[in-house]
Amino acid sequence: MKNLVRSLAIIAMLLSTAGSLSAQKRATGSMNLETFDFRPYHFGFLLSWNTSSFFIDRRADFSFSDSLLSISNVPQAGFNLALLASLNLTKNVNFRFIPGLSFQDRGLDYKFLKADGTTEHFLKRTESVWLEFPVLCKLRTDRVKNFDAYALIGATYALDMQSQKDVNNEVASDIIVKLVDRNYTVDAGAGVDFYLPYFKFAIEMKTCIGLPDVLLHEDHRFATPISKLRTRTFVMSFTFEG
Repeated sequence: MKNLVRSLAIIAMLLSTAGSLSAQKRATGSMNLETFDFRPYHFGFLLSWNTSSFFIDRRADFSFSDSLLSISNVPQAGFNLALLASLNLTKNVNFRFIPGLSFQDRGLDYKFLKADGTTEHFLKRTESVWLEFPVLCKLRTDRVKNFDAYALIGATYALDMQSQKDVNNEVASDIIVKLVDRNYTVDAGAGVDFYLPYFKFAIEMKTCIGLPDVLLHEDHRFATPISKLRTRTFVMSFTFEG
């Protein structure tokens, strides 16, 4: 998975570099979709890959007999499907609304020290299907031939459509680390637009940092050691706009 992320990042960097060189040279050539940016609004969709984990804050004063040695992230991969509506505020500023579904999977690895001196591990996964409502501001460069670059900043409100917050851990066969069913994030990223003959294609990368504590605090050894759990997600999207 790390190799995939590295490869995708290298591809995006190469495309961005190629576009920058093209802008510097002002190469001659045909212009695709010449009137695309003159329209006040347009629509599209996104296909995205994501990897998700947590910011973990442990309780400094917590201890128990089968000692907790560590809690660590086990990032998991997921994907997003979303629609896009874009409003041109100015030539270089767009307002974007991108409602969609985000399938996210996060893992927490717990390492405990047993009485006999050995250790045991428990992997607790939290699977979510978030109905997301991102609102983003897109700040883009002037178009040069069939290319421009842009930055994104905004926020997302999300509802978990697969929340397990109502599961009764007292009767469940395995203890679940439960999350609340609401979240909101601050989002920032960047991308590259390519004007193709029939549509505009973009590659973008975005980081989403959760602000609230999403852990549902319960009295068991997987939840009690944690004082706060916040989400973080890296998203790579392929955008198609017409």
